[in-house]
This record gives sequence, structure tokens and C-alpha cells, in this order.
Amino acid sequence: MSGRLQLWLDLIRWDRPAGWLLLLWPTLSALWIAADGFPGWHLVAVFVLGTILMRSAGCCVNDVADREFDRHVKRTAERPVTSGKVSVRDALALGAVLALAAFGLVLTTNPPTILLSFFGLAITLIYPYAKRFVSMPQAVLGIAFSFGIPMAFAAAQGGTTWTLSAVPWYAWALMASNLFWVLAYDTEYAMVDRDDDLRIGMKTSAITLGRFDVAGVAAFYAIHLASWAWLGDLLGLGRWFFVGVVVAAAQALWHLWLIRDRSREGCFKAFRLNHWVGAALFAATAIDLLAR
Repeated sequence: MSGRLQLWLDLIRWDRPAGWLLLLWPTLSALWIAADGFPGWHLVAVFVLGTILMRSAGCCVNDVADREFDRHVKRTAERPVTSGKVSVRDALALGAVLALAAFGLVLTTNPPTILLSFFGLAITLIYPYAKRFVSMPQAVLGIAFSFGIPMAFAAAQGGTTWTLSAVPWYAWALMASNLFWVLAYDTEYAMVDRDDDLRIGMKTSAITLGRFDVAGVAAFYAIHLASWAWLGDLLGLGRWFFVGVVVAAAQALWHLWLIRDRSREGCFKAFRLNHWVGAALFAATAIDLLAR
């Protein structure tokens, strides 16, 4: 039984929290902005636990969808579903249980958040198959990994009616800004597997950008940080917020240095440490709102 549990933990990447941290930090930033400060322990618990659960469910779906491709990629060949240690049925059952648990948390919020959760689930299910048809599937992942932002605004400001009209335009703008951050770090991730992906016919942003991959990552970082800073200024955030933007920009420059020669090790390290960019932006946002 302990061996079975370890396989399930491997399936949901329990030992690699960077994945759910990349989801969590922008969601918490949006939650603090929407609530104009600390949103209360209930919403914090809902979004922290919900983020972990949905990312874990997404891993189950992704590994089932990619099991035939993953066996040809060195980094993923030993994943539990690909290696046959966990069956497709068990992986999907675990994913369903985790998604239902996350939905149970959403049910404690309000109608607009519940409504948005269905769209979020649909994107989670669509993304694994986008890699077959979309030249830059990282954009689809960007929507999935940014969807906590409008959900945070809905939970904090949405009210009790079954409508999304209470979600302000700048919530969607923050989501669009965050999408470019996802494009940056997931292109770094795709650069790790580019040779394998070319061989098996997978579509990724690293392949689409070709020799402009590093320049593309730089542009994605720049668009994200510039638009995030502009929106923060528009929403009245002050100097502490902009300190966080500067810290995040310094990290982005470091990541560009790491990927400059396109080595697998450098690209994977840049991807793995990206959650600190989001952490800097969230910490700065929370401190700025607290200091008012």
C-alpha cells in the first residue's frame, strides 16, 4: 500500500511543488488586489487548497493524454502512467477525485466563482491535447494557469447572482498579462525537450520560435512585467509593489542568462526557479496593501 501511495504521489508531482506555486502566486496576488488587502482565511484556504488539488488533477489528465509520447522523451519515460506502474483508469479516477474535492471548495464561495470553475475545468481538460494541434500550446496553458485570477475577483467581489458582470475588466487584463509569464517559463521548459519533441512530432513554442526562442522568452517576460506594472499603477498600488516588479525583472534577466546557450540544465533550472518571480510580485502586492 505504501508503494501504491508513492506512485500516486509521483503521478501528481508531490515532490515538485514548483508547478502549483506557479499557479498560486498570481492567484493570491489577484485575491489580495480584489479584496484590497487580506481577503480572510476562508478564501485563502479555498484558493491555496484548490490550486494544489487542480494542478494535481491536471497532472493526472496530462500524463494519460501524453503517455504514448512521454515514453519517447528521456525526462518523462518513467512517469507512472507511461511506465505502466499506474493504469489509465486509476490515473483518471484519482484526477476525478481531486477535481471533485476542488469543486467542493468552490461550492463554499459564490455563484460567479462556481460558474467560472466550469470554464477552468474545461481548459484543464483541453490543454493536454492542444500540443497536437496548436503551434504554441503554451498559450493554452497560459489561460489555464491564469484562470485563478478572474476566479479570485469573482470570489472577492462577485456577489450572489449567477453572472460574471461583477468581474472587472482589469481582472481579465491581469489574466492576459500573466499569460505572457506562462509563455516565458513554459517556453524555457519546452526548450529542455525540444530534440525529443521534434523527433516525435509534438508542437511547442520552443520549436515554433526556433532560433528566436531566447528572444521570445525575453519578450514574454518584458510584456508580462510591463503590463503587470501598468495595471498595478492603474489600481493604485505604490512603491512596494514596484520594488517587487524590479526584483522580478532581475530574476527574469538571470533566467535569460541561464538559457542563453540553450543547455538542458540551464533551461530546466530557469523554469524550476520561476515561481520566485511570482512570489516576489505577490509579496510586494501584499506588503504594499498592508502599508496603506
